[in-house]
Amino acid sequence: MAATDGEDVERLRAGIIDTRRSPHFRLQTVPISAVRMGEGFWQPRMTANVRAGMPTFLGAMEEHGVVDNFRRLSGRTDVPFRPASYMSESDLYKWLEAVGLALQSEDLPDLRKTAEAVIDEVAAAQAEDGYLYVADPPPSERFSRLEGSHELYCAGHLMQAGIAYYRATGERKLLEVGVAFADYLTEQFGPGKREQTDGHPEVELALTELYRTTGERRYLDLAGFLLGRSQALRGLPPIAQRPALVDHCVRSGYICSGGADWYAETGDEMMWSNLLRLWDDLVTGKIYITGGVGARHASEAFGEPYELPNARAYAETCAQIAHVMWAWRMLLVTGEGRFADVIEQILYNGFLSGVSLDGDEYFYMNPLASDGGYQRQPWFGTNCCPPNIHRMLAGLPGYIFSTSSEGLWVHFYDTCEATLTAPGGSPVALSIDARYPWDGDIEITLTPDEPEEFALLLRIPGWAEGAAVSVKGEAFAALPQPGDRERSLPAATAQPGTYLALRRCWEAGDTVRLELPLPIRVMQSHPRVAENRGCVALQRGPVVYCFESTDNPEAPVADLALALDPQDAAGGFRAQWQPDLLGGVTVLRGAGVAASRPPSEYPLYRPRGTGPEASRARDKEQATAIPYYAWANRGDSAMRVWVPVASDSSR
Repeated sequence: MAATDGEDVERLRAGIIDTRRSPHFRLQTVPISAVRMGEGFWQPRMTANVRAGMPTFLGAMEEHGVVDNFRRLSGRTDVPFRPASYMSESDLYKWLEAVGLALQSEDLPDLRKTAEAVIDEVAAAQAEDGYLYVADPPPSERFSRLEGSHELYCAGHLMQAGIAYYRATGERKLLEVGVAFADYLTEQFGPGKREQTDGHPEVELALTELYRTTGERRYLDLAGFLLGRSQALRGLPPIAQRPALVDHCVRSGYICSGGADWYAETGDEMMWSNLLRLWDDLVTGKIYITGGVGARHASEAFGEPYELPNARAYAETCAQIAHVMWAWRMLLVTGEGRFADVIEQILYNGFLSGVSLDGDEYFYMNPLASDGGYQRQPWFGTNCCPPNIHRMLAGLPGYIFSTSSEGLWVHFYDTCEATLTAPGGSPVALSIDARYPWDGDIEITLTPDEPEEFALLLRIPGWAEGAAVSVKGEAFAALPQPGDRERSLPAATAQPGTYLALRRCWEAGDTVRLELPLPIRVMQSHPRVAENRGCVALQRGPVVYCFESTDNPEAPVADLALALDPQDAAGGFRAQWQPDLLGGVTVLRGAGVAASRPPSEYPLYRPRGTGPEASRARDKEQATAIPYYAWANRGDSAMRVWVPVASDSSR
């Protein structure tokens, strides 16, 4: 069943999440279909996603029996159940959601035809009462093992797939499957019914978005009920009462996202104040410089504050995505640049390292150091990360802009065109021309249907000291705010970590030039991060760099130290554009040193100043750093993000 004309108008106005009727979102999302990506940084990655990644992964799901599990349930095939993992059906749902998001950007008839065949298999497998879970337990055993069965988690991804596909095409078949399951859940869960919740949060987000899509309040009520339940089997209190980020990082990111959604709909101050507390816990001691989260392999979990090992980092790709989702909701509520800064940190580093440049191989974990032998794979025993990457890449156009009563917001900079709505209700065509993140010179052109006064709010990244902005070639001077017409205001200044509000009467063809300096920054970590003492990392703009053995063949990268120039803020490193390397990257080159004799000759313990390294000076060499996200794309390699600094005597 396709949407009616009135429904078409509504579904086409929804963004990644539909914020239009949520009373506590300051910002409104922009539909993916309103943004057309150009030849910038993200467009080739999005193309590889839909041309290579998604079709290849569907083929792998067919090969491993994921789709056959649905056919078995419907009686369309007679094959044994194949548990690729205990939640493998959610991978298919995430894949369908990714298709729905991709179809909001472009017409992909072959992919759509394939997806609709898969949707038919899913719909045929649903029980008459709305329940759907391919392991197919008897009715008496449904929801009896929620800690491990992930029935509600899978249901949530089913609902989100149906919503995304409906918004893209107007087709309601998959949406109705999700609605039927949600209706069944409202009959089964709630006060006086089943009062436990899933071991893996996700359905809370989906129920809230289903409420936004259908207007059915009972879905929001159930989301709130589940958010208020303790995850007792994991020893965790409800998210509004949790004192710190603990346990499984993906589950934590999802439940915090669900909490932010709940606040946006209800204004629950207890929930909001605790989300802010948990956010501070994240950014002050539990996030890697790459945006990765998850220090411990055991339980795929957070560690203690400052427990951030490099080679043993878990930093699951799904955890990075979950924290983008949380940060996005915090940004939409507040309009504060600190949340967008973390999204950018994750996207250009910890998230993007999770997928190969070809788009069809993946990292589950994203360590910050490796001695070699760690390569991306096309398939895992638990395959949550690949389809999560698919939906993140497909949805990226929906994260670039927002709108509000104040004006038009630009969060991220990539070449694109968009049609946005000004506060007065008239359309504004806006284009961005940029080579970001390699170049900080960004040009934005606005073409409103008619002259209109509003603010263009540009994010100034937290690292962007000395950013400058001009309008029509002249330094920008702010218009007085209403009520201040007689007062002369100074030129607007670009403060790092904030949004610069350019408020004026905009006319067709007005151009804004934003200049973000991109110096190489030599970064150090908090002294309590034990593994990084005496070490530095390199960063330029939002991109974190690493040293890979492929580019530094003279000595093992584990033995490399950097001979930093103390008179130069960049440590003597220089940026160089390499168009034919790793899809086109800026590399950093500077001086490094390595011991003349191998570390195998060092005694385990010795007096300081003695031993093999003291008998001969270290050999000086050129050290080359590449973007962290691009490592392990050229075969087996060792890698380091954090590298020791050589002593003065070594230079």
